[in-house]
Amino acid sequence: MGYFQCMEFVDKAAEKIIVCGRRNTYKVAYGEHNNHAINSNGDDNGEENYKHGAKKIRGTVTLMKKNALDLTDVPASFLDRIHELVGRGVSIQLISADQLHPGKELQGRLGKPAYLEKWVTSNTPVAAGETAFNITFDWHETLGIPGAFIIKNFHHSQFYLKTVTLEVPKHGRVHFVCNSWVYPTHRYKYNRVFFSNQTYLPHETPEALRKYREEELVNLRGDGKGMLKEWDRVYDYDYYNDLGLPDKGKAYERPVLGGSSQYPYPRRGRTGRKPTKTDPNTESRLFLLSLDIYVPRDERFGHVKFSDFLAYALKSLSQILVPELKHLFDKEFDSFEDVLKLYEGGLNVPEGVLAKLRAHVPWEMLKELLRSDGAKFLKLPLPDVIKEDKSAWRTDEEFGREMLAGVNPVMICRLQEFPPKSRLDRKVFGNQDSTITKEHIEKNMDGYSVEKAMKSNRLYILNHHDALMPYLRRVNSTTTKTYASRTILFKKYDGTLKPLAIELSLPHPQGDSHGAISHVYTPAEEGVEASVWQLAKAYAAVNDSGYHQLVSHWLNTHAVIEPFVIATNRQLSVLHPIFKLLQPHFRDTMNINALARQILINAGGVLEITVYPGKFAMEMSSVVYKDWVLTDHALPTDLLKRGVAVEDSSYPHGLNLLIEDYPFAVDGLDIWHAIETWVDDYCSFYYSRDDLVEGDTELQAWWYEIRNVGHGDKKDEPWWSEMKTKEELVKMCTIIIWVASALHAAVNFGQYPYAGFLPNRPTVSRRFMPQPGTPEYEELESNPEKAFLRTITAQFQTLLGVSLIEILSRHSSDEVYLGQRDTPEWTTDAEPLAAFERFRNKLMDIEKNIIERNNDKSLKNRQGPVKVPYTLLYPSTSDYSGVGGLTGKGIPNSVSI
Repeated sequence: MGYFQCMEFVDKAAEKIIVCGRRNTYKVAYGEHNNHAINSNGDDNGEENYKHGAKKIRGTVTLMKKNALDLTDVPASFLDRIHELVGRGVSIQLISADQLHPGKELQGRLGKPAYLEKWVTSNTPVAAGETAFNITFDWHETLGIPGAFIIKNFHHSQFYLKTVTLEVPKHGRVHFVCNSWVYPTHRYKYNRVFFSNQTYLPHETPEALRKYREEELVNLRGDGKGMLKEWDRVYDYDYYNDLGLPDKGKAYERPVLGGSSQYPYPRRGRTGRKPTKTDPNTESRLFLLSLDIYVPRDERFGHVKFSDFLAYALKSLSQILVPELKHLFDKEFDSFEDVLKLYEGGLNVPEGVLAKLRAHVPWEMLKELLRSDGAKFLKLPLPDVIKEDKSAWRTDEEFGREMLAGVNPVMICRLQEFPPKSRLDRKVFGNQDSTITKEHIEKNMDGYSVEKAMKSNRLYILNHHDALMPYLRRVNSTTTKTYASRTILFKKYDGTLKPLAIELSLPHPQGDSHGAISHVYTPAEEGVEASVWQLAKAYAAVNDSGYHQLVSHWLNTHAVIEPFVIATNRQLSVLHPIFKLLQPHFRDTMNINALARQILINAGGVLEITVYPGKFAMEMSSVVYKDWVLTDHALPTDLLKRGVAVEDSSYPHGLNLLIEDYPFAVDGLDIWHAIETWVDDYCSFYYSRDDLVEGDTELQAWWYEIRNVGHGDKKDEPWWSEMKTKEELVKMCTIIIWVASALHAAVNFGQYPYAGFLPNRPTVSRRFMPQPGTPEYEELESNPEKAFLRTITAQFQTLLGVSLIEILSRHSSDEVYLGQRDTPEWTTDAEPLAAFERFRNKLMDIEKNIIERNNDKSLKNRQGPVKVPYTLLYPSTSDYSGVGGLTGKGIPNSVSI
């Protein structure tokens, strides 16, 4: 029995730990490591005299151990225990906010290091996976109040530090909101410093904390070099140069988006990966199976089950489901009943495919995908649009209503010239003006002439002509066959919209400069003409679906917000009031965008497979970005620009909505005004004079970087604010919060309720409008449902697209909604806390108003023929239940999915 089985671990800190497996006998040999050397006094100026004025500060540290999240990481957990047993735990040194360190310019005096107590034996659970530890500090009263601390992790593995709370004698509670991953000390070239929840403008920062504040921002900016690792905390910029895979062949080449006048784009977070072998301007991509694309560690998803579900679901869509679905379901739906079967029973899947799924997909996710009998796949919930009525989606009223209350309610404009004119360059594209005439539409205008209807604000347009036409010839060279569309609508006396005509246009066969070939379709209720009209609406819906996904959703929320996330972390200290204001609205944005680049918007990714522009999708969004104007995304400005509202001080919020029953605009204006009031109250507390805005060095650096780097391709635009007044600051912050929260909610969470039944929102059309005398036209006459389904999205694309939007339409169970914060102690300032409480109460009043409006039978557009109440801008501020899923309501604080 004298045999000892030993395991040897060598960690990156140059330590060797030999663990012998009999009677828990340990032999530990340490190598030299300067990062771990701590002066026993916690101070460089010799022994501190603690005999007079010495006191104890007791604290509580709440954190989440890595092994609480990853139960398979046994070696790391075991090594952490060993480190504790040999006295190498987690230390914290308090930093005085009042006393400067002798001989060190603008650095606060350090207290003695203290260690977390009972790491191995502590079992004080706080929440799921979280544990509270006690800690006791020796502190001298001459050091004043702690304003920050240095933490050193001598363990083998990282942990998530949530909060530190101190009880300081004669002062009271000092609270630190940390919410950060702390890696072993050898991973850092600097000290990890955390500040208390005090708020300071840069010039107000206590001298003892000023250098720590400045150094922390320097650390977060990095040096712009090398490939970034998971423990790096660097926020930096790059172009969208990682979408293509040129080493795989020409079909996978994609242009670099950003950094050129041809393809301008917002910047994304830098990863620092090496260029591809074929193209030095394209960054190499990770192996498709990897979801470990770099974002700063604190920007990654939280720790609830939903986060893993999302990641694995996206991974499975690309890795497993795409090839398997394409193989199994490369056929056609023959009727709408065939489509409905997706929701009623799921799909039969061969055992071999199920085995492959079980091998690659975690059981928690697989349970969500499979029926209880385990033999059916894609167990899709019934979309709201067909819950009450299976055919109401086909009505003209519902077609018009969804432009006001559907998944893309931000495009409809008042018709202010007839016929509609194109803004495309005639020298390049010829005459692209509309061919719709008065004779096409006046017969359905309840006796109005075009002139009278325009004067009465009754004509509206959904115009996707100019955005698509420059790409249409190339798009139609692929398997896609579609048109550029214009849709004219009439506002009836009951407030609903009636489509009058749909114009479908193709590039001229003799070349772009010859203009367009257009055909106009008008409503019909019987015979083959009715089937043709349904197809015309489908082509218009295809245009709207693609523009929604690429521009209204991806570009105008996800992509444009990421530079603000990066700049805020690089230039605004956590002590800065604007950092505290905006930080909740950036949660998970970099993470979801990184996953999108890896799986969804990349060459051959899910978006290219399921949306009509295919390989040209991201390039098209870049061309649209040329016309992006940040200030136009203020909701009142947007409504005025689209002509659906006019200024009138006698109306709520100073706007008269010309479509009174416009659910997105009505609810949105309430939300906008609430955000604006909250931001104004908040900023007024810290910026009592305009010169404080102009003199705020961090704020000015932040705004300069957003304009000149983050959105650098737009830096010369005249609409940029000068950021010299509080009014300008309030306006910009209100727009940022609106875009990240309410605008994203309005264009994201309605995807499954409306587009989960893809015939209602097809994303691809595969053949042109059938012409009389052709077999396709005969099929349209004899079997209109089959002809419709063979024209729009194929079965494989439908399954893949619906599976994707079902994931992307879900709320996380740990969602933090507008008017909520993840901690009540995010600041110590009473007035901002009171203003936030007023904001929260206002949002709950808005919730009640939305419910009342949805119950008002006179408001036809609130529910429509499909009987789906408009709740996409229902804040859910009052909901603390932690219930996620396909709720179809709720405004998360951030673009988090």
